[in-house]
Amino acid sequence: MKILFVGESWVVHMIHTKGYDSFTSTKYEEGATYLLSCLRKEGIEVTYMPAHEVQVRFPQSLEELKAYDAIVISDVGANTFLLQNPTFYQMQIIPNALDNIKQYVEEGGGLLMVGGYLTFMGIEGKANYTNTVLAEVLPVIMQSGDDRVEMPSGFSPVIAKEHPLAGYGEWPKLLGYNKLAAKTDAEELLSHNGDAILTVGTYGKGRTAAFASDCSPHWGSTEFMEWEHYSAFWSNLVKSLKQV
Repeated sequence: MKILFVGESWVVHMIHTKGYDSFTSTKYEEGATYLLSCLRKEGIEVTYMPAHEVQVRFPQSLEELKAYDAIVISDVGANTFLLQNPTFYQMQIIPNALDNIKQYVEEGGGLLMVGGYLTFMGIEGKANYTNTVLAEVLPVIMQSGDDRVEMPSGFSPVIAKEHPLAGYGEWPKLLGYNKLAAKTDAEELLSHNGDAILTVGTYGKGRTAAFASDCSPHWGSTEFMEWEHYSAFWSNLVKSLKQV
């Protein structure tokens, strides 16, 4: 199986103030390193595209997307796909990346969106996927604004429907999630207080999934990252997106 994993990277620009004086420092981080290593160990071929590369390297055609069995979008907002450099800086007319993803799924590709501060709606509603064509494709109904549910005391998802993707016994605690509801034609497999945590569905000929919490810190707690079923859960979820 071959997937395109998009997002889970960021740049932190810090101001250090020591009395009268201050200076700045900048660092680049990637959050999915451990997850990607788990997927590769399970025989999944991963092409990783950090968030900042989307604006210059995201596939421009449906044919390029069809080189992959599935696309995973994690913690990167809709603007990054819609405001690519040629459009924002050179006013060029280019293919709409989200339209291409929609058609890709409709024709048999898989799509997984993983929760975070810049997926689904995200912090201050800035991820903004509910106002894009992916709202039609994903198996969940998104909120209209900031959809974060912060859980500093932790929560463990519970099984909403018996299914191999949810059957790992008691789940470890997570530290938050995006508030979602499963569509009527989708399957809600994990839940918390009436909110959908893991949902699977279909769109056209393709398979879709939405995991409302994170695959990495901070919502992805240390307990989750060290969970004995972490690798199996993610690899099985990704593999479930591939057409047989």
